[in-house]
Amino acid sequence: MDTNKYIGEQIRRLRMKQNITQEELAEYLNTTAQTVSRYEIGDRKTNNDILFQLADFFKVSINEFFPPLQFDNAKIIELSTDNVKIPVLGKIPAGIPFEALEDQYAIDYEEIPRSWLNGGKQFFALKLDGDSMEPEYKDNDVVIFQKTTNCESGQDCCIKINGFDATFKRVKKQANGIMIIPLNENNSSGFSTTFYTNEDIVNMPVEIIGIVKQIRRNR
Repeated sequence: MDTNKYIGEQIRRLRMKQNITQEELAEYLNTTAQTVSRYEIGDRKTNNDILFQLADFFKVSINEFFPPLQFDNAKIIELSTDNVKIPVLGKIPAGIPFEALEDQYAIDYEEIPRSWLNGGKQFFALKLDGDSMEPEYKDNDVVIFQKTTNCESGQDCCIKINGFDATFKRVKKQANGIMIIPLNENNSSGFSTTFYTNEDIVNMPVEIIGIVKQIRRNR
C-alpha cells in the first residue's frame, strides 16, 4: 500500500467534506496551496507534526488518516483484563487499544490464566494463517503474546510497520538496525528477510508490540 497516497486521499476527503479550500488549509498549516495539493496526491510525505495539525484542524483523531490495522498472516485476539476469556478478532481498528475492543468483533474465544496479569502485564494473541513461521509455528496455531515495546535479539515478535501493517516474525538486532526474519524462507506469501535501519525504525516507524508467551495447537 502507498502510505502517502492513502493519507493524501484522506486529507482531500476531509477537506471536501468540510467545504474547505486548499488555500484555507494551506494558511492554517503555514504553507502554500501547491504543497497541500502535493499532500493530497501523495507526491509529498506528511510528517507526524503535519498530521497532528490536520487532525486538530478537522477535529478528528489522527488515526483517521490511516487504514485499519491488518495482520499479513494472522487474526488478532483482544485481552479483557476483567475476564480470562479472550475474544478472537479478525482485525483491530487503527488506534483502538486492545482493552477498548468489544465482543461484537469476536469470531472465537480463548482463555488465559488470570495469574498472567500479575504486575500489570497485558496480553494479546494471533491466530496464524500461513506458513511463514513454520516449522515452529503452524497454520491455525494460536500464539499468545505479552504486550511490550522491546525485545531481545532472536525473539519471535509481533511487529507493526508504517503504523498499520503488522506481522509475526523473528527479530535479529544489529548495531545499525533490525532484521525481520520468516522461519520458513520458502513461505507461500513470498515474505523474505527484511532489514530496517535505525532511521527506518524511527521514521516509518517499525515497532515491537509483543513477544511470544505461548503457542496453542491441535485446533
